[in-house]
Amino acid sequence: MRIPMKVDYGVRALVDLAGQPDVHRPVRTADIAGRQGIPEPYLDQVLTTLNKFGLISSRRGPQGGHVLARAAADITLDEVVATLDGRNPPLECIDDATECALSGCCAQRDIWRDVEEAIHAVLITTTIADLAERQQARTAAPLTFAS
Repeated sequence: MRIPMKVDYGVRALVDLAGQPDVHRPVRTADIAGRQGIPEPYLDQVLTTLNKFGLISSRRGPQGGHVLARAAADITLDEVVATLDGRNPPLECIDDATECALSGCCAQRDIWRDVEEAIHAVLITTTIADLAERQQARTAAPLTFAS
C-alpha cells in the first residue's frame, strides 16, 4: 500500500508547523517547502486543502503564512489522510460487498478488512504532536558511529 504524495507532503507540512518555536507565528509556504524539500506550487495546493478543511489557518500578505488551526495533539493522522485522500479501502468490496460477485466466498476480503482496520487503529491514535516529538528526538539525537 502506498501513501499518496499529497498525504506525505501534508503530514510533513503539519509536523513542520507543529515544530516551530512559536506555533502562533505564521510560516510562509516557501519556508516550509525549503525545509521539507517539497515543490512550492504543489505544497501550496496541499496547504489550501488543509486550510479549507480547518486543519491550518492561512493568511495572505507580508505578515502572512500558515499556522495550525488547533493544537497538534488534536490533529490525528486519520483526519489528515481523510482530508487529503478521502477514505479509500484497499479493495472496493470491503466497504461495498455488492461490488464483487465473489464477496460471499472470498477469503481475501476478510484479510484486507483486517489490514484496513489495523492501519486505521494506528492513524486514529497518532497525532501531529506525536510525529513532531519523534521528529525532534531524531534531529536532536547525537550521531553515533561504529568503530
